[in-house]
Amino acid sequence: MKNSLILLIVTAFVCSFLLIGTPAQAAPSLSPTDTIKQAVNEVMNIMKQPGITDPAVRPSLLKKIQNLVQNMFDFEEFSARTVGPQWRNFTPEQKKRFNTAFADLLRALYIEKLEGYNGEQVEYTGEIKSTKGDKAEVQTSILIKDKRVPVSYRMLVKGDVWRVYDVLIEQMSLVENYRGQFRDIIAKGNPEQLIQRVEAKAEEIRKQNASGLPTKE
Repeated sequence: MKNSLILLIVTAFVCSFLLIGTPAQAAPSLSPTDTIKQAVNEVMNIMKQPGITDPAVRPSLLKKIQNLVQNMFDFEEFSARTVGPQWRNFTPEQKKRFNTAFADLLRALYIEKLEGYNGEQVEYTGEIKSTKGDKAEVQTSILIKDKRVPVSYRMLVKGDVWRVYDVLIEQMSLVENYRGQFRDIIAKGNPEQLIQRVEAKAEEIRKQNASGLPTKE
């Protein structure tokens, strides 16, 4: 039940970031917190459009959301941190395929769970930057059924942009949560089997999202 709650919250809000410039190279036009607010509003506006339930229009609207999500994560960093020490055993080609598959999975899960968004309130409670200014954590609180759930978004600077590399729900790390699942798969198999599992799951959810049907548990 707790994992389901984590997945619901993460996939509904984890991708709520747009890129901003690093303080060292260009002053961002928005703070990390304001950037999140803007991104959330933009995605929610897409989901509120009448065409989201129209099979003829839905694919183009979902594509807009996917494009937003694509620019919100450093998927390579996310993949490396999630797989953990076993990442060094992946070949360059396997790393590339896993990055693509994991990015597809996160985008698909985000859109799937976004369907269940019922206007839950999001409060932005704090923003912390590292001493060097190369990392940041945006703290929020989401009200779900009279319960406030703390959610923290961790970002780091890559090049001249901020990208998400982890999310904490009630102090539980998304990276660590997935790492546990992936570790079990790799322990019983190999990198190729993990890639195939992630690819298959992403494809399954993506097809159901396109049809507007709920995903089977």
